[in-house]
Parts: sequence; C-alpha cells; structure tokens
Amino acid sequence: MKKLTVLKSLMIAIIAFLGFSLTSCNDDKYEPIPLTLNDVNGSYRARLVTSQGGKFNEKIIDFTAKDSIITFKDFPVKEIVKSVVKDPAKADAAIASLGKIEYKLNYSSKLNTDQNVVELTFEPKSLTLQIPVDGTIKNTVVKLVTKQKGFFVGYDWSMRFAMEAEKITVDGVELTPYETIKYEVPISIKN
Repeated sequence: MKKLTVLKSLMIAIIAFLGFSLTSCNDDKYEPIPLTLNDVNGSYRARLVTSQGGKFNEKIIDFTAKDSIITFKDFPVKEIVKSVVKDPAKADAAIASLGKIEYKLNYSSKLNTDQNVVELTFEPKSLTLQIPVDGTIKNTVVKLVTKQKGFFVGYDWSMRFAMEAEKITVDGVELTPYETIKYEVPISIKN
C-alpha cells in the first residue's frame, strides 16, 4: 500500500513538473520587418501549377521582378501549343522549335502595412507566338488575364499570384472549343 501511495505522489510530481516546463513566456512576440515597395525587386524560384480541363502540371520556374515588371525567361507554353496543335508529335516538335519564350508581366504595387504585404495589381499583355506546323507558321495570340491581386508577403519574403490564358486566336480566328489554361504560383521564394 505504501508503494502505491509513493508511486502516485511521484507521478503527480512528474506531471506538475512537466506542466510548468511547457509553459510559454509572454515575450515571444513576432515583430515583422516592415516592407517597402522595393523589397519586391529580385530573383525568384517558384512552383508553377498549370491546369487545363482537369489536368495539372507542376514545375519549378525562375523569374525576376524589377521596376514593376515580372520577367519570365522561359514562359511555359506547352498547354498553349497543345491547344493549337492537336497532334501530340507535331505539338512536341513545335514546342522544341519555339525554344525559350520570354514574357513580361507588368504590375503596379501598393503597400499594405496592416498585413505587412505588398499588393500587386497586374496588367498582362497578350503573348504572341509563331508556332511552326507542317512547314507553315500559325500566328497565335494568347489573351492573358489576372482575376485577382498578387502578393509579396513580408513574413517569408515570398510572392504569390495567378493568371489565365483566357482566349487564343490563331491566324485571326478564335480557337473553339477551348478550355482556359490557368497558371498559379502558390509560392515563390526570393533568391
């Protein structure tokens, strides 16, 4: 009986000790580093999620932001080309012959000090491609749009944004049927 009382007392002491050791201090507050509009400028590595008609594709891309312009040195055009050229072998050949496509996305920025973010409002331009197929060139114009703001977040110095290829015109004729291509950058880390 004495052993059981001693064991119970020892267990209560251990639980009380653990309870006090797990108590946090009140001075562990996160103090954010205030952002400026120039903090957006830099090079980024991003996870890009491209989706069209329920199919998803993920890849790591790089881009830069400077003077209110995001520059993609190698904009992903696979889904665009495959929407224009239905034959998979011809589409792959066209993608290879296009090489790297540069695209510049204009934006304006606004500082939100309450949230410690920079809000990015985009002004996308159309993307023009010359897609080679069977010895001819398909003059393709892709209308890119943004339906929401992007953000540069001060907590982790990352950028997040999305855009869509809303409409594709080939040789002056709108492509129909066509499913919208969505480009989402859920996270990108500043290098």
